[in-house]
Amino acid sequence: MSSIGLGGLLAGCASAEGTTTAPTTTPVPTPTGSPTATVAPVADLDALFAEARTCKLTAAATQGPFYFEAGRVRSDIREGKPGVPLRVAIKVQDAATCRPLRDAVVEIWHCDAAGLYSGAEAASAASALSAAFAPDENGRFTDMKPLDRTRYLRGTQVTNADGVVEFATVWPGWYHGRTVHIHAMVHAAGRRVLTTQLMFDEELSKRVLAMPPYAAHGLPDTGNAADEDFDESMLMNVVPDGDGYVGAIILSADPV
Repeated sequence: MSSIGLGGLLAGCASAEGTTTAPTTTPVPTPTGSPTATVAPVADLDALFAEARTCKLTAAATQGPFYFEAGRVRSDIREGKPGVPLRVAIKVQDAATCRPLRDAVVEIWHCDAAGLYSGAEAASAASALSAAFAPDENGRFTDMKPLDRTRYLRGTQVTNADGVVEFATVWPGWYHGRTVHIHAMVHAAGRRVLTTQLMFDEELSKRVLAMPPYAAHGLPDTGNAADEDFDESMLMNVVPDGDGYVGAIILSADPV
Protein backbone atom coordinates (compact mmCIF):
# COMPACT_ATOMS: atom_id res chain seq x y z
CA MET A 1 0.00 0.00 0.00
CA SER A 2 1.36 3.40 -0.93
CA SER A 3 1.93 6.06 1.69
CA ILE A 4 1.06 8.83 -0.77
CA GLY A 5 -1.90 10.88 0.44
CA LEU A 6 -4.71 12.07 -1.78
CA GLY A 7 -3.56 15.66 -1.54
CA GLY A 8 -0.12 14.85 -2.91
CA LEU A 9 -1.64 12.60 -5.52
CA LEU A 10 -3.94 15.35 -6.79
CA ALA A 11 -1.07 17.81 -6.90
CA GLY A 12 0.92 15.39 -9.05
CA CYS A 13 -1.99 14.77 -11.39
CA ALA A 14 -2.52 18.51 -11.84
CA SER A 15 1.07 19.03 -13.07
CA ALA A 16 1.89 20.41 -16.50
CA GLU A 17 0.27 18.61 -19.46
CA GLY A 18 2.44 15.87 -20.85
CA THR A 19 4.21 15.26 -17.53
CA THR A 20 3.15 12.19 -15.60
CA THR A 21 4.08 12.42 -11.93
CA ALA A 22 1.33 10.34 -10.37
CA PRO A 23 1.73 6.60 -9.78
CA THR A 24 0.08 4.27 -12.27
CA THR A 25 -2.44 1.61 -11.34
CA THR A 26 -1.05 -1.55 -9.83
CA PRO A 27 -2.06 -5.20 -10.22
CA VAL A 28 -4.62 -6.42 -7.71
CA PRO A 29 -2.67 -8.05 -4.85
CA THR A 30 -3.88 -11.10 -2.95
CA PRO A 31 -3.25 -10.49 0.78
CA THR A 32 -2.71 -13.38 3.17
CA GLY A 33 -5.88 -14.38 4.98
CA SER A 34 -8.22 -12.40 2.70
CA PRO A 35 -10.73 -13.75 0.19
CA THR A 36 -9.26 -14.15 -3.27
CA ALA A 37 -10.73 -12.67 -6.43
CA THR A 38 -10.01 -14.35 -9.73
CA VAL A 39 -8.52 -11.89 -12.21
CA ALA A 40 -10.23 -12.07 -15.59
CA PRO A 41 -8.22 -11.67 -18.81
CA VAL A 42 -7.96 -8.14 -20.16
CA ALA A 43 -10.01 -9.20 -23.19
CA ASP A 44 -12.94 -9.90 -20.88
CA LEU A 45 -12.80 -6.36 -19.52
CA ASP A 46 -12.63 -4.97 -23.05
CA ALA A 47 -15.84 -6.80 -23.87
CA LEU A 48 -17.56 -5.56 -20.71
CA PHE A 49 -16.55 -1.98 -21.42
CA ALA A 50 -17.68 -2.33 -25.04
CA GLU A 51 -21.17 -3.29 -23.86
CA ALA A 52 -21.26 -0.26 -21.59
CA ARG A 53 -19.84 2.22 -24.13
CA THR A 54 -21.44 5.64 -24.00
CA CYS A 55 -20.43 9.28 -24.31
CA LYS A 56 -23.32 10.56 -22.22
CA LEU A 57 -22.27 12.46 -19.12
CA THR A 58 -22.60 10.13 -16.13
CA ALA A 59 -25.33 11.17 -13.73
CA ALA A 60 -24.07 12.84 -10.58
CA ALA A 61 -25.16 11.66 -7.13
CA THR A 62 -24.67 12.72 -3.57
CA GLN A 63 -21.39 11.76 -1.90
CA GLY A 64 -23.40 10.80 1.17
CA PRO A 65 -22.55 11.54 4.80
CA PHE A 66 -19.55 9.20 5.14
CA TYR A 67 -16.99 10.53 2.67
CA PHE A 68 -13.56 11.62 3.81
CA GLU A 69 -10.11 11.60 2.27
CA ALA A 70 -8.92 8.16 3.33
CA GLY A 71 -5.42 8.56 1.91
CA ARG A 72 -5.28 4.90 0.88
CA VAL A 73 -3.76 4.55 -2.60
CA ARG A 74 -4.33 0.86 -3.26
CA SER A 75 -6.22 -1.54 -5.48
CA ASP A 76 -7.20 -4.14 -2.85
CA ILE A 77 -9.52 -2.46 -0.35
CA ARG A 78 -10.89 -5.54 1.47
CA GLU A 79 -8.65 -5.64 4.55
CA GLY A 80 -10.02 -9.10 5.36
CA LYS A 81 -13.67 -8.06 5.28
CA PRO A 82 -15.89 -11.10 4.55
CA GLY A 83 -18.15 -11.16 1.53
CA VAL A 84 -18.54 -12.30 -2.05
CA PRO A 85 -15.43 -11.22 -4.03
CA LEU A 86 -16.09 -8.35 -6.40
CA ARG A 87 -13.64 -6.93 -8.90
CA VAL A 88 -14.59 -3.39 -9.92
CA ALA A 89 -13.20 -2.08 -13.20
CA ILE A 90 -13.82 1.59 -13.99
CA LYS A 91 -12.99 3.36 -17.21
CA VAL A 92 -12.98 7.15 -17.06
CA GLN A 93 -13.48 9.14 -20.24
CA ASP A 94 -14.07 12.68 -21.42
CA ALA A 95 -17.82 13.02 -21.94
CA ALA A 96 -17.32 15.38 -24.89
CA THR A 97 -14.76 13.37 -26.85
CA CYS A 98 -15.10 9.78 -25.51
CA ARG A 99 -11.32 9.73 -25.11
CA PRO A 100 -9.95 8.03 -22.00
CA LEU A 101 -8.80 10.30 -19.19
CA ARG A 102 -5.29 9.33 -18.15
CA ASP A 103 -4.01 10.18 -14.66
CA ALA A 104 -7.49 10.85 -13.30
CA VAL A 105 -7.78 10.02 -9.61
CA VAL A 106 -10.65 7.64 -8.78
CA GLU A 107 -11.88 7.01 -5.24
CA ILE A 108 -14.46 4.42 -4.22
CA TRP A 109 -15.99 3.64 -0.84
CA HIS A 110 -18.89 1.49 0.32
CA CYS A 111 -20.40 -0.25 3.34
CA ASP A 112 -19.63 -3.78 4.49
CA ALA A 113 -21.98 -6.77 4.64
CA ALA A 114 -23.65 -5.38 7.77
CA GLY A 115 -24.18 -1.91 6.27
CA LEU A 116 -21.32 -0.23 8.18
CA TYR A 117 -18.85 2.32 6.80
CA SER A 118 -15.26 2.37 7.98
CA GLY A 119 -14.27 5.53 9.79
CA ALA A 120 -17.87 5.88 10.95
CA GLU A 121 -18.97 2.48 12.21
CA ALA A 122 -21.07 3.69 15.14
CA ALA A 123 -22.65 6.53 13.16
CA SER A 124 -23.55 4.30 10.21
CA ALA A 125 -25.03 1.70 12.56
CA ALA A 126 -27.47 4.25 13.97
CA SER A 127 -31.04 3.92 12.78
CA ALA A 128 -31.24 7.68 12.30
CA LEU A 129 -28.29 9.92 11.47
CA SER A 130 -27.58 12.86 13.74
CA ALA A 131 -27.81 16.43 12.51
CA ALA A 132 -24.04 16.39 12.09
CA PHE A 133 -24.46 14.01 9.14
CA ALA A 134 -27.48 15.64 7.56
CA PRO A 135 -27.25 17.40 4.18
CA ASP A 136 -27.45 21.18 3.98
CA GLU A 137 -30.46 23.10 2.70
CA ASN A 138 -29.35 22.34 -0.88
CA GLY A 139 -29.13 18.60 -0.23
CA ARG A 140 -25.33 18.58 -0.24
CA PHE A 141 -23.13 16.72 2.21
CA THR A 142 -19.79 18.02 3.46
CA ASP A 143 -16.70 15.87 3.96
CA MET A 144 -16.71 14.24 7.38
CA LYS A 145 -13.91 13.80 9.90
CA PRO A 146 -13.21 10.12 10.61
CA LEU A 147 -14.69 8.96 13.91
CA ASP A 148 -12.69 5.77 14.29
CA ARG A 149 -9.47 4.26 12.94
CA THR A 150 -10.99 1.69 10.56
CA ARG A 151 -10.34 2.22 6.84
CA TYR A 152 -11.71 -0.87 5.08
CA LEU A 153 -13.59 -0.75 1.76
CA ARG A 154 -12.09 2.61 0.81
CA GLY A 155 -9.40 3.16 -1.77
CA THR A 156 -7.91 5.36 -4.46
CA GLN A 157 -6.32 4.55 -7.81
CA VAL A 158 -4.98 6.56 -10.77
CA THR A 159 -6.17 5.77 -14.29
CA ASN A 160 -3.71 4.30 -16.76
CA ALA A 161 -3.28 5.26 -20.43
CA ASP A 162 -6.61 3.57 -21.20
CA GLY A 163 -8.40 5.51 -18.47
CA VAL A 164 -8.87 2.34 -16.41
CA VAL A 165 -8.57 1.55 -12.71
CA GLU A 166 -9.40 -1.71 -10.91
CA PHE A 167 -10.27 -2.48 -7.32
CA ALA A 168 -10.57 -5.79 -5.47
CA THR A 169 -13.37 -5.57 -2.94
CA VAL A 170 -16.47 -7.48 -1.78
CA TRP A 171 -20.10 -7.11 -2.77
CA PRO A 172 -21.53 -4.20 -0.74
CA GLY A 173 -24.19 -4.68 1.88
CA TRP A 174 -27.07 -2.29 2.43
CA TYR A 175 -28.61 0.02 4.99
CA HIS A 176 -32.03 1.56 5.61
CA GLY A 177 -33.49 3.62 2.79
CA ARG A 178 -30.86 2.83 0.17
CA THR A 179 -30.37 0.24 -2.53
CA VAL A 180 -27.03 -1.59 -2.83
CA HIS A 181 -24.40 0.81 -4.15
CA ILE A 182 -20.76 1.90 -4.28
CA HIS A 183 -19.77 5.55 -4.04
CA ALA A 184 -17.28 6.88 -6.60
CA MET A 185 -15.50 10.19 -7.05
CA VAL A 186 -13.30 11.29 -9.97
CA HIS A 187 -10.68 14.03 -9.76
CA ALA A 188 -8.99 15.57 -12.81
CA ALA A 189 -6.69 18.58 -13.07
CA GLY A 190 -6.66 18.77 -9.28
CA ARG A 191 -10.42 19.13 -8.78
CA ARG A 192 -13.50 16.98 -8.33
CA VAL A 193 -15.15 16.50 -11.71
CA LEU A 194 -17.66 13.75 -10.89
CA THR A 195 -19.30 12.35 -7.79
CA THR A 196 -21.57 9.44 -8.55
CA GLN A 197 -22.57 5.96 -7.43
CA LEU A 198 -22.26 2.49 -8.94
CA MET A 199 -25.37 0.31 -8.87
CA PHE A 200 -26.25 -3.35 -9.39
CA ASP A 201 -28.95 -5.42 -11.02
CA GLU A 202 -31.48 -5.84 -8.24
CA GLU A 203 -32.22 -9.54 -8.75
CA LEU A 204 -28.51 -10.36 -8.77
CA SER A 205 -28.03 -8.41 -5.55
CA LYS A 206 -30.84 -10.35 -3.89
CA ARG A 207 -29.15 -13.65 -4.79
CA VAL A 208 -25.83 -12.46 -3.36
CA LEU A 209 -27.39 -10.99 -0.21
CA ALA A 210 -29.19 -14.25 0.51
CA MET A 211 -25.79 -15.84 1.17
CA PRO A 212 -23.60 -15.49 4.28
CA PRO A 213 -22.44 -13.17 5.70
CA TYR A 214 -25.12 -10.95 4.17
CA ALA A 215 -28.09 -13.17 5.05
CA ALA A 216 -27.87 -12.23 8.74
CA HIS A 217 -28.70 -8.64 7.75
CA GLY A 218 -31.66 -9.62 5.57
CA LEU A 219 -32.62 -8.20 2.18
CA PRO A 220 -32.65 -4.46 1.37
CA ASP A 221 -35.73 -2.47 2.31
CA THR A 222 -35.27 -0.25 -0.77
CA GLY A 223 -34.93 -1.34 -4.39
CA ASN A 224 -33.42 0.48 -7.34
CA ALA A 225 -36.69 2.05 -8.48
CA ALA A 226 -37.36 3.55 -5.05
CA ASP A 227 -33.80 4.70 -4.42
CA GLU A 228 -33.32 8.47 -4.32
CA ASP A 229 -30.06 8.40 -6.30
CA PHE A 230 -30.60 5.55 -8.74
CA ASP A 231 -30.01 6.25 -12.43
CA GLU A 232 -29.71 3.72 -15.27
CA SER A 233 -26.29 5.13 -16.19
CA MET A 234 -24.96 3.96 -12.81
CA LEU A 235 -25.63 0.27 -13.45
CA MET A 236 -22.46 -1.80 -13.73
CA ASN A 237 -22.12 -4.61 -16.25
CA VAL A 238 -21.59 -7.56 -13.88
CA VAL A 239 -20.62 -11.12 -14.81
CA PRO A 240 -19.48 -14.17 -12.79
CA ASP A 241 -15.75 -14.30 -12.07
CA GLY A 242 -14.48 -17.43 -10.32
CA ASP A 243 -16.07 -17.55 -6.89
CA GLY A 244 -17.29 -13.97 -7.21
CA TYR A 245 -18.07 -11.34 -9.81
CA VAL A 246 -16.45 -8.68 -11.94
CA GLY A 247 -18.29 -5.45 -12.65
CA ALA A 248 -17.32 -2.88 -15.26
CA ILE A 249 -18.59 0.62 -15.88
CA ILE A 250 -17.62 3.65 -17.93
CA LEU A 251 -17.75 6.99 -16.14
CA SER A 252 -18.01 9.96 -18.48
CA ALA A 253 -16.90 13.21 -16.88
CA ASP A 254 -16.27 16.80 -17.90
CA PRO A 255 -12.61 17.41 -17.04
CA VAL A 256 -12.64 21.11 -18.04
